[in-house]
This record gives sequence, structure tokens and C-alpha cells, in this order.
Amino acid sequence: QVQLVESGGGLVQAGGSLRLSCAASGRTFSSAAMGWFRQAPGKEREFVAAITKNGGVTYYVDSVKGRFTISRDNAKNTVYLQMNSLKPEDTAVYYCAANWPGTYISRAATAYDNWGQGTQVSVSS
Repeated sequence: QVQLVESGGGLVQAGGSLRLSCAASGRTFSSAAMGWFRQAPGKEREFVAAITKNGGVTYYVDSVKGRFTISRDNAKNTVYLQMNSLKPEDTAVYYCAANWPGTYISRAATAYDNWGQGTQVSVSS
């Protein structure tokens, strides 16, 4: 059974940083393309970033380019989202998601097979 567990969320002031982690188990992590999504209250789930299974290619939504960095450590079965220069509009529940066989990366939520439970990120102004 696949499990994705996010951690690292919290409350931070605008301009601050957080690093989210997502630990995977139950299936070969290095075969999965991984993504991060977020959902703010009253809004639809939004794509944030994605990374290929070997980490060679990354993809970001325009609103986080230059501020967020997605990375992965296949030896630790973990994907990360480093978030710098945080803004109040980044406030949301952040979810990681996995796509097997990881042939491509996608910004579509429907492309992902498994999801974590989410971690809250709150940015105060």
C-alpha cells in the first residue's frame, strides 16, 4: 500500500522560508514522477511544482518560479519543496502526489495516482 506523508508546514511571516518534505513508502519511489499541489480555502486545488523520477527535469507554476524549488532524494524516498520569499497568497494546504510509472510530469491532478494527507502552510503579512 502506497503512503505519502508530508511534513514541514507551519506559520511563517511574509518573506520567510519553509521546507516541505514528503516521504513515500509502499512502492518504488525512484520510478515515480512527483508533484506538489496546494489548496487554499474556497479555492480549487492548484498545481505548484513537479519533478521527473530522476530529478533531471522540474516544472513550476508561474507564481512560484524563482521562489520555490522542488527536489528529491531517491535514496531517502523523499521529495522536497523549498519555499523562499513566502507571500500571504501562498497560504494553503500543500499536498504531494505520485505518478507511476513516472514517464512524464504533469500539472494535472488527474495524472497522479497517490496523494498525501496534506500539510498546512500559513503566511502572515
